[in-house]
Amino acid sequence: MKKNIILVLATLFLYSCKEETQKKPNIIFILADDYGIVDTQEYAAKFLNTSLDSTFYETPNINKLMNEGISFSQAYANQLCSPTRASILTGKHASRLGFTTAMPHRNTYYNQNIDIPKGYYANDVLEHKDNILIEQALLNGTSNSAVPAGKQIQTNLDELSIAEAMTEYHNAFIGKWHIGGFGAKGFQPQDNGFETLAYFDGGGSTYFNWQNGWNQKTKARFPKMPQEEWQIGDAGKLSGEKYLTDDLTEQALNYIEQKAKDKNKPFFLYFSHFAVHSPYQGKKEEIDYFNNKKTKGFNGQDNAIYASMIKSMDRSVGRILDKLKTLNIEENTLVVFMSDNGGIDAEITPDGNGTENAPFLGGKACLTEGGIRVPLVFRWKGKIEAGKWVDVPVDCTDIFPTILEAAGYNAKKVIKNNKLDGESVLGLLTDIENKQKTYTKDTHYWHYPFNVIYKNPYDNLALTPHSAIRKGDYKLIFDWYGRLYLYDIEKDPFERNNLYDIQKEKGNALFKDLISWLETNVDKRYWPTNNPNYDPEKEVRTVPFKDLVAESK
Repeated sequence: MKKNIILVLATLFLYSCKEETQKKPNIIFILADDYGIVDTQEYAAKFLNTSLDSTFYETPNINKLMNEGISFSQAYANQLCSPTRASILTGKHASRLGFTTAMPHRNTYYNQNIDIPKGYYANDVLEHKDNILIEQALLNGTSNSAVPAGKQIQTNLDELSIAEAMTEYHNAFIGKWHIGGFGAKGFQPQDNGFETLAYFDGGGSTYFNWQNGWNQKTKARFPKMPQEEWQIGDAGKLSGEKYLTDDLTEQALNYIEQKAKDKNKPFFLYFSHFAVHSPYQGKKEEIDYFNNKKTKGFNGQDNAIYASMIKSMDRSVGRILDKLKTLNIEENTLVVFMSDNGGIDAEITPDGNGTENAPFLGGKACLTEGGIRVPLVFRWKGKIEAGKWVDVPVDCTDIFPTILEAAGYNAKKVIKNNKLDGESVLGLLTDIENKQKTYTKDTHYWHYPFNVIYKNPYDNLALTPHSAIRKGDYKLIFDWYGRLYLYDIEKDPFERNNLYDIQKEKGNALFKDLISWLETNVDKRYWPTNNPNYDPEKEVRTVPFKDLVAESK
């Protein structure tokens, strides 16, 4: 009798374990491009203290996602898309991997088929600079353009991707990649553990008639590339849709429906939108609608084309939520929504196009809050509370360990000796005030070693290289031209009061921490350097250049 009881209990235990295995959640990670912190109606309502019907943009489906899930008020990305994508894929600070910027197609050691200097990456760019006409005290650093994937003889490095870590999942990628060395063989989604539905390894894409560009195989752009075909992209299966956002959505829905049939193996879908990145192209009927909308101009947001692109992207989110409900899998599917950087702020872009991030300062390419604070939403019906906010600061390196923990993996054990910068925020979804201290990280870093044509929100001149640190409530922005900006972000999220002159001890301590972190984690080729040909007499800025790094030694 005792043996029979033990046998029955053992059988029940094994059955229970099997049920738990089968109940691993599906996970859908949706990444918007250049989507600003107050572009979503619910975020605008929170930070602008306004009603939803007063806004210009319309985001009913993202609103729904927020109302049914947990939203983060202080989530950070990097200042540009490629660094954020590198962090999401690996759980590491982008500049540790050499990702310091995003750029259009550029020459690299690999695509020019030239010898790689010792210690460099095959896909480090040879040069990247904007056409800046005013005097520059600093020369640009460089940037990597591909996450090492262990597939090329040029590098012996192999970063474990989020898909490669999720061995018990169907893993698929669709949309914008832009971390593959501009079409380098061995560095594309399929080389990082993903089934590729459709992808393009570029910074932007036309929204109409994009297929030929994505499917191009000839090496006309990089004829010296040591590979038979250019692997810039693949438009995937024909959907019949004429607008890019709709096409990618249709392909994603087909994948979800197909994989939902597999009751023994869950799926992870990384849906990386091109929306709302330029070129600004929308559907005529929706552009006309927004041009005639009475709330046009709300918070300085008046670009009808941009508004139409948001509407299409928001509709995509809604269609995914509807599909999960139709398939009866929404309670076993975690949906995460995020943007890759702050919105392109029309006030600081050279052509004046984009959104308006006010009351946050600056936008894409800036290390002010408007450039790096982004929407982040988790929705897991029946598993987490609905309609709540988390005010704990988190960043894009946290996506990797969070998704892994939701899938039942321990990210630190998966990574082993390869240091992870991210920390899971899963505990915050049920403990929104972090009372249990499941999230312990209190320091975040950014590094951008480039002079760029975007306007500095402080002086309206070309943006100079910047780095930043946030530790606790305080954030220090280091302008390598020789200026320091210190803010208490908890009290002053819109960065109106530079505290450096009255709290120099605090500011200098953070500056010391930042430089120490850079020296330990970021190779010097990714640092800006002093321009030997700089002429201070031609400087148009009202303050002289100061080499604060040298002075700190």
